[in-house]
Amino acid sequence: MKIFKSICLAAFCLAATGFGAMAQNPHAAAHKKLIAKQATPTQKVTLKKTSEFIDFKYDELEPEIDIYTEGWNSRRVNPFSEAMVPNAARIDVRGYAMPTQSTRVTSPYGYRKKFGRMHKGVDIGIRMNDTIYAAFDGKVRLTNFEARGYGNYVILRHPNGMETVYGHLNRFLVKQNQTVRAGEPIALGGSTGRSTGPHLHFETRYMGYAINPQAIFDIANRRTHCDVYAFSKSTYTQGPSQKNYATAAQSSTYTVKQGDTLASIARINGISVRTLLNLNGIKESDHIRAGQVLKVK
Repeated sequence: MKIFKSICLAAFCLAATGFGAMAQNPHAAAHKKLIAKQATPTQKVTLKKTSEFIDFKYDELEPEIDIYTEGWNSRRVNPFSEAMVPNAARIDVRGYAMPTQSTRVTSPYGYRKKFGRMHKGVDIGIRMNDTIYAAFDGKVRLTNFEARGYGNYVILRHPNGMETVYGHLNRFLVKQNQTVRAGEPIALGGSTGRSTGPHLHFETRYMGYAINPQAIFDIANRRTHCDVYAFSKSTYTQGPSQKNYATAAQSSTYTVKQGDTLASIARINGISVRTLLNLNGIKESDHIRAGQVLKVK
């Protein structure tokens, strides 16, 4: 038994030094020759970022087709005729919620000369499976898949006359005809359809007219520009209007929106928290709720 162990130990040691492998492996010399031909350590390998080969700029993609007018002869999403749409309207955008936690706009609304087509929403950069929220109270008008553009998308119709579109979703959390509240999760974000990476394609429409979402939402500051958006057929493609800003500036009250705090309300209206408290006879520890009207002047 001792002799057997000694033989095994000797074999192990020989293999560990490499001599055993050289003696038993008839290809050792060939291996050594191949290794000698490999690149020397002084030669450098240059690494390039993936972004140098793949363009992740969402606005470089062809804009999504207009699901309200193209390819919907049998299932029209937009039932409005031009004659039904007023030249101007005031749209109540109180009681809103931001559609994402992200505020990073990766592609704005606007005409894409390269493709001869409008990009009728904004793209907001998100992470895969980030929660997507209903922007206003409403009802699910459609959940569908469009391979050439939107991928999985949801359309919500709202009591204020608007519809909102949420594209490139990974998973639906709502069904057609389901009633939803502002801020309620409706989907998980993704990169389905014509997309180079996870992002939300978000549209705001009034009777079929695609309004620039950034004319309504101040996405960076997670609020609306004003309580009432002034829709006009002649200006609906533009950004925030001076008229809307003026409406907000002249208002003596503020309607609390989901996610607001006393500090954020004071900042938006250019007053101190102490002034806000004094105007409304409340304490800093008091709870404020969405829909509550506060004096700001």
